[in-house]
Amino acid sequence: MAFTNNAKLIRREMISRVCELLANGELEAKIDRIPVEMVPKDSDSVRCCIYKDRAVAKYKLMALLGFNICEEEDELTPLSDYVRMAMNRPELTKKVLTVVDIACKSCVNQSYIVTNMCKGCLARPCMLNCPKDAISFIGGQAHIDPDKCVNCGICQRECPYHAIIHQPIPCEESCPVGAISKNNDGVEHIDRSKCIHCGKCMTACPFGAIMAKSHLVEIFKSFHAKKKVVAGIAPAIFGQFNASKEQIIEGIKKIGFSDVIEVAEGADITAEHEAKEFIHEVVEGEQDFMTTSCCPAYVNLVNKHLPELKPYVSTTRSPMHYTAQLVKDQDPDSIFVFVGPCVAKRQEAFYDEYVNYVLTFEELGALFVSNGVDVSAIEDIEEINKNISKEGRGFALSGGVANAIKSAVSADTDYRPELINGLTKKEIKLMKMYNKRKPNANFIEVMSCEGGCIAGPDIITNPKIGNKYFAKNNK
Repeated sequence: MAFTNNAKLIRREMISRVCELLANGELEAKIDRIPVEMVPKDSDSVRCCIYKDRAVAKYKLMALLGFNICEEEDELTPLSDYVRMAMNRPELTKKVLTVVDIACKSCVNQSYIVTNMCKGCLARPCMLNCPKDAISFIGGQAHIDPDKCVNCGICQRECPYHAIIHQPIPCEESCPVGAISKNNDGVEHIDRSKCIHCGKCMTACPFGAIMAKSHLVEIFKSFHAKKKVVAGIAPAIFGQFNASKEQIIEGIKKIGFSDVIEVAEGADITAEHEAKEFIHEVVEGEQDFMTTSCCPAYVNLVNKHLPELKPYVSTTRSPMHYTAQLVKDQDPDSIFVFVGPCVAKRQEAFYDEYVNYVLTFEELGALFVSNGVDVSAIEDIEEINKNISKEGRGFALSGGVANAIKSAVSADTDYRPELINGLTKKEIKLMKMYNKRKPNANFIEVMSCEGGCIAGPDIITNPKIGNKYFAKNNK
């Protein structure tokens, strides 16, 4: 899926509208008008009619209010009622991803299709190589019998004219662990026992039908409760805006946060602990290798799908955890909000005793817009913490953790790193073999997102541009 598409732009517009109403104290009074304003009477409908488009918008807004779609009891309940419920709920539920069912009925079953490029050639390699005799020729063109086809792809590979195409279901194709599939009603269903919260299905869906529940309402409630609300910003944030580190941090303070702390401080602690653990378990101990533990999607993968790798995963906590601990040690009553690009961090936050909420980069960008904050134009900025290492901020990129460990161990240490740059079905198959056939490396960095956190599912800047911004900010 392309980085920028209309489904993402619509989601960002919804987030911006919710943030603006929250900032003005008008969310309950005006939220029911958002679907009508976004899909006016004279607009072209994406689905069968504008009324279905408005209904889809309503359910997406429910997710932004922190609700799962399955929590709906009465479809006539207005959004304003959900705002009241959100304002009064004691806590969020632990389910992170939710499927907007009425937006999710447009994908046919995965299949191979013969296009009009078929020449009806004499060789007929598609038919002769099909292991299930699913291909026949009618009227001089190939036809695939869907009842016989097993989606092996041999016909596509053998066709000399590339006349056979694979028509996937984008969300299912993107999921590396097979956690999403259609139910009996033709709607995608997420199997919570398999889901690793990588967010790949959310970014892959062309209809934006998969949403992550937001913590926006809870964060604004904390602002209005006059509590100290501290933003812990992931290092990848410095690749999101064409602005300096100091400008970004000052901009976050302008939207309501009491203070800002870089999660790179926690990354330095993670690197220190992980380097010591590596020396103890691998160099001096009997363990063949060790893997990183800072990517929550990877940790979920091991817990749910690769239990044989669990002894090799570092027990060191993530940079988010250590940063939140620093904040809570100073002020136990403060509210810690992690600001990052990651869906899995929402899930990790539920089980971290120091983290209260998670704000995504998309949501942060919407908060800047709704508060009229142009970070690139901010002046009179404070100097940031110079004690944070370049390696700590480097956790944002693939190879950053491995580089930080290299800097933390002595030069003569037997340190042989390997990078798994993005969790895919292929990479997972390779990792399944580690228990039987040990890797050549003795330290393995695993990132769910190709390129690292700077390419996470909730970023707002194209990763290629983001890398340039990040490099300029981390000289």
